[in-house]
Amino acid sequence: MCLLVVVSRLDPGAPLVVGANRDERLDRPATATSVLRHSSPRVLGGRDQQAGGTWLAVNEHGVVAGLTNRPAPEGRDPTKRSRGELPLALAVHRDAASAVADFSTRFRPTLYNPAWLLVGDRTSLYALDMTGSDDAGPGVERLGPGVYVLENTALHAASVKADHVQRLLGDLGALRGEALVERVRSVLVDHSVPEAETLPVPEPVPSRQTAPADTVPSTADESAHRRPVETLAACVHTDEYGTRSSTLVRVPAESGQRPRVLVADGHPCEFPFVDVTHLFEP
Repeated sequence: MCLLVVVSRLDPGAPLVVGANRDERLDRPATATSVLRHSSPRVLGGRDQQAGGTWLAVNEHGVVAGLTNRPAPEGRDPTKRSRGELPLALAVHRDAASAVADFSTRFRPTLYNPAWLLVGDRTSLYALDMTGSDDAGPGVERLGPGVYVLENTALHAASVKADHVQRLLGDLGALRGEALVERVRSVLVDHSVPEAETLPVPEPVPSRQTAPADTVPSTADESAHRRPVETLAACVHTDEYGTRSSTLVRVPAESGQRPRVLVADGHPCEFPFVDVTHLFEP
């Protein structure tokens, strides 16, 4: 997962709205949506067929958990457990608070490649930091009502992409119901990149080769890790990498109602969002 947009407790009729784009290599096998857990609570989400995990999990009670990876120049450590286990571990609980309490006691960042997660329900939202290098548990922050954008950087770190997505979202305070969901959807399909004046100035590359003209630092204070400017868009298109699927989740206020889950199996600008809520039925 490379982009999570979470609108928490701004719409009384839908206290949790989540938009998620999964960016990955185009040749990595995956299923955009499936039933990840058949027993109670029933859990829906995509499945990475290579590592076996998921990037976003939604259960029938309205708990939603998603992750983004911290990029590593040397690549992922194959000796560590798959990060894809983490959203599902959170989504087996009836509420986000219980999920975080259990998660904090059982999971250690040192066993996994670094990642960040957001997990929420109708009444709460938490940020989890799984990037620590000691044996302590994950960092936990309870978040207030608002709009949160998480990409492949820590939630509060400087991020050109997150700032760009926030500008595209605009003021969501007055939006309700389908208008709010549609605003989030419109951002997930957007190809625009930040204007040149908002981009940090790349530092010289310490070699005889110069940096490609279409690359910028991945964050304002992380100039060593450069990324193609196309990846700063919400919907990413490159030759070998891009947005593989997109998910929209709307959790209604009534606790007895199941979340509505829409999934685009492919670039969301090209493939329609299909309602898969029926998968919650046995």
